[in-house]
Amino acid sequence: MTIECVAIIGLGLIGGSIGLAVQEMLPDIATTGWDADTEVRRRAAGRGLVGMVCETVAEAVGEADLVILCVPVGAMGHAAEAIAPHLKPGTIVSDVGSSKNSVGAALSAALPDAVIIPAHPVAGTEKSGPEAGFAELFRHRWCIVTPGNDAPQDAVDAVSGFWEGLGAKVEVMDADHHDLVLAVTSHIPHLIAYTIVGTASDLEDVTRGEVIKYSAGGFRDFTRIAASNPTMWRDVFLSNRDAVLEVLGRFTEDLSLLQRAIRNGDGDTLFDLFERTRTIRRSIIEEGQDDARPDFGRKDH
Repeated sequence: MTIECVAIIGLGLIGGSIGLAVQEMLPDIATTGWDADTEVRRRAAGRGLVGMVCETVAEAVGEADLVILCVPVGAMGHAAEAIAPHLKPGTIVSDVGSSKNSVGAALSAALPDAVIIPAHPVAGTEKSGPEAGFAELFRHRWCIVTPGNDAPQDAVDAVSGFWEGLGAKVEVMDADHHDLVLAVTSHIPHLIAYTIVGTASDLEDVTRGEVIKYSAGGFRDFTRIAASNPTMWRDVFLSNRDAVLEVLGRFTEDLSLLQRAIRNGDGDTLFDLFERTRTIRRSIIEEGQDDARPDFGRKDH
């Protein structure tokens, strides 16, 4: 199955980055795009995020071989319903959502006759909007593809090849397993960041602004994560509720263990945990998923 035209629905950070990456790395593929927000469409056109920013969703998807829904997971069903009457036969519909069970169900319900191949590029920044996108976002990052059991293999291969063409590493995974893994690696860390930054905000008056004034590196990393798109993350937690609650229960038990160790002066337990978690950090760097340089080698995009 050959992909010659890609339609991107939703022109924020991820959608915009896909459009820019295709133009840079897969220049033979034509790109169209649409966003429900008129102002976003105007700004996306100004940046040239896709080859053509369309004024209607019908115009955007009518000739597409692959449609990628780049909207919050809570809006996937609505977006799928909007494109449904305008797809040509055989068009692949995919997405970029970070919870796959709920998204797969929503797409299947709205598009019973479409070829649906859900996907999740595990990449992003705390920034959002059409100005936030950049072509290198997916390079050397994982994209997890979660096809259903009856998905055509040629369509799975086409979506996998598309993401590899953008510089990503592709893994095919069951949706249930994906949701549990991402609850551990992404969703719970975001929940913790939102919580600790919220606690600090509550203490601002008590500390007379010292929380912000004396922020150390750890707290600054929390605030970076907690600055992520609130609509997107609200939808993520609600759509991946079961896996998040399962992992959150385990985390709460582990946190209670740490509380007891600190209360009892149990330095051995604390040291053993910190040594084990430092090994995880080293493994992430060795895997190429982060950088040991100052500020983790991050550049401001």
